[in-house]
Amino acid sequence: QVQVAESGGGSVQPGGSLRLSCASSGATLDYSAIGWFRQAPGTEPKGVSCITSNGNTFYEASVKGRFAISRDNAKNTVYLQMNNLKHEDACVYYCLRNQDDRLFCGEVAAGVNYESDYWGQGSQVAVSA
Repeated sequence: QVQVAESGGGSVQPGGSLRLSCASSGATLDYSAIGWFRQAPGTEPKGVSCITSNGNTFYEASVKGRFAISRDNAKNTVYLQMNNLKHEDACVYYCLRNQDDRLFCGEVAAGVNYESDYWGQGSQVAVSA
């Protein structure tokens, strides 16, 4: 299993922006879909956004128009640009890779609980005035 790692979290005021990164430990991500998930305290991780291997993007309804997912295959990294952050966006964010583009991204965009044995350390995002 190719491991990916998240970085770029932090603390911002409401309305602020952050960019998260998801990078591979070595193997290429070129042929993988990458999904971003988030977990609030006491809940299960839920899908946020996903990008397929050929660049199609998917978003959970509450983040559409505020978040943007992109990939830089030369850097083996996928980004999640988060703008106009709200209190409810404060979570630990995780990324996962998957070889099944459409099925995986569909599940991510549905924003439902997602189970995996491959969660990493995650990246904490805090939103407070």
